Amino acid sequence: MIGARMATNTPQAAALNFRLVSVDPSGAAMAVPWREDLVGDPDTGVMAGGVITTLLDHVCGLSVSCAVIAADGGFMEFGMATLDLRIDYMRSAEPRREVIALARCYKLTRSIAFVRATAYEDDEANPIATVQAAFAFTGPRPSQGAGA
Repeated sequence: MIGARMATNTPQAAALNFRLVSVDPSGAAMAVPWREDLVGDPDTGVMAGGVITTLLDHVCGLSVSCAVIAADGGFMEFGMATLDLRIDYMRSAEPRREVIALARCYKLTRSIAFVRATAYEDDEANPIATVQAAFAFTGPRPSQGAGA
């Protein structure tokens, strides 16, 4: 399964101990458990913003893979790169808490995928951060069935 492979086999994701929460054609969710070495400010115990940024970028990429697989009828190798990742931080993460990120790829073109994502602890309606992202395909997609 691509989600489990991407969550565990990517060196950065493995080092941060990312966990796959869910994956389906409409999107993906991953989590990063709280660890003391991931804290940005020892006085607060809050996870570093860079860890949350990495989680959001990673889950956005996974959601693109899910969307391409659904649109093009199965997994085939293709490359992609983060073209744009705009993050709006709304609040600090809660101290000593796992952070979940949920991403949905809402538009595929021949060369770009568009994604929205949210990071939160328990309730997506109370976000730590939201993302608007674009990913460029670095080679042709296997099929162009998703539209232009």
